[in-house]
Amino acid sequence: MGWCSGTTVRCASRHDRHRILVTGGAGFIGSHYVRTLLGPHGPAGVQVIVLDKLTYVGDPANLGPVRAHPGFSFVQGDICDTAVVNLLVAEHDQIVHFAAESHVDRSIMDAAEFVRTDVGGTQVLLDAALRHHADGRGVFVHISTDEVYGSIAHGSWPETHPVSPNSPYAASKASADVIALSYHRTHSLDVRVTRCSNNYGRQHFPEKLILLLITRLLQGRTVPLYGDGLNVREWLHIDDHVQGIELVRTKGRPGEVYNIGGGTELTNKELTALLLEACGAGWESVEYVTDRKGHDRRYSVDYAKITQELGYRPRKDFATGLAETVSWYRENRDWWEPLQQRAEPGAAQR
Repeated sequence: MGWCSGTTVRCASRHDRHRILVTGGAGFIGSHYVRTLLGPHGPAGVQVIVLDKLTYVGDPANLGPVRAHPGFSFVQGDICDTAVVNLLVAEHDQIVHFAAESHVDRSIMDAAEFVRTDVGGTQVLLDAALRHHADGRGVFVHISTDEVYGSIAHGSWPETHPVSPNSPYAASKASADVIALSYHRTHSLDVRVTRCSNNYGRQHFPEKLILLLITRLLQGRTVPLYGDGLNVREWLHIDDHVQGIELVRTKGRPGEVYNIGGGTELTNKELTALLLEACGAGWESVEYVTDRKGHDRRYSVDYAKITQELGYRPRKDFATGLAETVSWYRENRDWWEPLQQRAEPGAAQR
């Protein structure tokens, strides 16, 4: 058996096939990815160990459906802990790195933890991967965000567009991207970077925009709308994001960046209107609030590369995905209501 610490289910043997270390696997995107890998359509013989610090956004319940799976293990720990990371990376030949501080408003109030986790933690993982995977057998998939590009008035960003982050969160992720790619160029480490547009779906922590609005509207509360509400975001269903990540892990090229987009762009005002209708509320439920500092006006990724090279295409149309998401939150209040207090300081409109 391998080494474990903290809350543990079972550790994988060094001789198991497809040994994948997933950091931040108790969060929204990471847990969806783990459940997909260990689900009925996942790769055969996969062994997954999740390393998660269980901060306010990490929820062990997200991993409940796979907790009894023979290929699942869990370690509660910090990606900045060199000793823990070194021992885990030594037993796994692939890393899919989700763990990050990701709330823009929180980064504006206090950036220190973002730099520590997003930049320092990524370096700790890369150093461990270099130590144990220098023979070329490892794969390191670094999960990033479209926010590293900054803001774009027209068109869409290709992967070759220079990073130009405008928030401390985005800057921490851009820094991590650059560091990760430098390990490929300097050490030939098999690093692959994904940059996704805004995610939505079931079991999302209720501080992000769509979930913040749904949960408040279902409680009959008012919802915030930053500035004039005309900031534009591209929306990506969590199932499509996970599909894209898995394509990059299994078929992507070392040293490459892959944008993963959903293809649906909406202003925050347009999105709010859709959610008001879905939740049976009117515009009297909307409270216009002072715009966020440095609020990026528009995000849009060009994801032709992953489509042409790896065969990625979004499968979930936005209308269907949004209706399913609202329905899930309406039927699972016992899941999200206890999380609301942890979601403060509240509004998040990327």
